[in-house]
Amino acid sequence: MPFGLSNSPAVFQALVNDVLRDMIDQFIYVYLDDILIFSSSLQEHVQHVRRVLQRLLENGLFVKAEKCIFHAQSVPFLGYIISTEGIRVDPDRVKAVVDWPSPDSRKALQRFLGFANFYRRFIRNFSQLATPLTALTSPRMTFRWSYTAKAVFAKLKSHFVSAPILIAPDPSRQFVVEVDASEVGVGAVLSQRSSSDDMMHPCAFFSHRLSPAERNYDFGNRELLAVKLALEEWRHWLEGSGVPFIVWTDHKNLEYIRTAKRLNSRQARWTLFSGRFDFSLSYCPGSKNIKPDSLSRIFDHSERQSTPECILPETLFVSTLTWEVESRVKTALEGVTHPPGCPPNRLFVPEGYRSDVIRWGHCSNSESSRSQ
Repeated sequence: MPFGLSNSPAVFQALVNDVLRDMIDQFIYVYLDDILIFSSSLQEHVQHVRRVLQRLLENGLFVKAEKCIFHAQSVPFLGYIISTEGIRVDPDRVKAVVDWPSPDSRKALQRFLGFANFYRRFIRNFSQLATPLTALTSPRMTFRWSYTAKAVFAKLKSHFVSAPILIAPDPSRQFVVEVDASEVGVGAVLSQRSSSDDMMHPCAFFSHRLSPAERNYDFGNRELLAVKLALEEWRHWLEGSGVPFIVWTDHKNLEYIRTAKRLNSRQARWTLFSGRFDFSLSYCPGSKNIKPDSLSRIFDHSERQSTPECILPETLFVSTLTWEVESRVKTALEGVTHPPGCPPNRLFVPEGYRSDVIRWGHCSNSESSRSQ
């Protein structure tokens, strides 16, 4: 192909797909001039390699031996390291992230986040870690590389070094989808039991920030939304899978959503969509549903609890009433211990002041009576 033509990659990809069409997804993956051949045994692998090379030769396509890797247990492919253990990040790419200098402009920060976003599937809580940096990319905010941004930048880079290995999904084995929802987001984890140790290992992570409208959903609808979004995210693995998969949720009422007699329009649409999948909903208590629960709460970035704001104008407020007798009671209680059985959050009134308290409550100008 000549260099410089904008449609050259698409034309070349179509050519390779046409030449190797019957082998793609059977024992090879192809992206432009990168061909990944996988087999279950060495003898089978030799046959697959010969078939691919013979097909390329017949169609006038050639490969350079020095650019090829044969009979390897681990190979780099499109930024990942593919091995018998699973999929992990490429150390060379990780080194590029670790050595990345601190951004000095909004464009530089966008380049870093775009590069880091490629590996977000390996990093749990990626959105939570990157949100302070993502906020700086908004043109409505002044770009200021603060101490907090610097700390988040360093913490995010450190997570690339310790990124877990994701096992390659096996369509012949059962999938497990764990979902959870909070007030600010939903999270999900796609897992499978490994054939080597029969332990549950993650295949992919997913998290979604709730929109303002979605935050108005009640708890049950948010949990159902988490199921719907997880099925959409991994539809290519779950729809039509040979083995029915399991969806774990910490909302027990969802176990009966598919047999409910009355559904609102939103629930009906989502239930109709889920009918395309062969799965069962199982209840998992929140204390055991830790992984998706953490992912669903990663968008809550408030460092402190938000305090409710009053919407009434200040002109409508009247000065707070104060009880004169209350100060007298507190003065009398100095050095006096409360009698046994007195609630700790209640004001103990000595016997000598009780008549004054009753008289003030019933005969004052406020004409109010407080009782607990």
